Amino acid sequence: MSGRVILFVCAGNTCRSPMAEALFRARMPQAAGWSAESAGLIAADGAPAAPGAIAAMAEIGIDLEAHRSRALTAARIDRAALVVVMTRGQQAELGARFPSAAARLRRLGAFAPAGEGADIADPIGGSVFVYRRCRERIESAVSDLVLHLLEREGGAAGAAPGGQA
Repeated sequence: MSGRVILFVCAGNTCRSPMAEALFRARMPQAAGWSAESAGLIAADGAPAAPGAIAAMAEIGIDLEAHRSRALTAARIDRAALVVVMTRGQQAELGARFPSAAARLRRLGAFAPAGEGADIADPIGGSVFVYRRCRERIESAVSDLVLHLLEREGGAAGAAPGGQA
């Protein structure tokens, strides 16, 4: 894998982080040199994406059928130039488990438009509507994240907007 890696992290790596990974790949120009991965704090390797996540992403032409969950490991953290979580709780847990990653750790909601910086709730077990709403929140934040990274090319790409995450 060449270039810089962004690692999206959620709990089980079957809903939010695979959606964010796929949306980032779809939105970030290849020439920018970023690649995306995802993993889960409590994930086991090999579980498929949740049916609701697959359905919500299919509505916008992105196929998650081939996704298989991956457990979060120190090697994945070390490889990432930027680690993006879904909630404040996950940010705190990752910071405690991987103190060396603290400077590269951000919450996805911090990149969303003003007023939308809240945690991105886990849709697991919800209706397609719940997954669709989750996808829309992730899509908005990922679009802003892509813009942020492109604007900061050559600078400190891991810095969060406003200096806070």
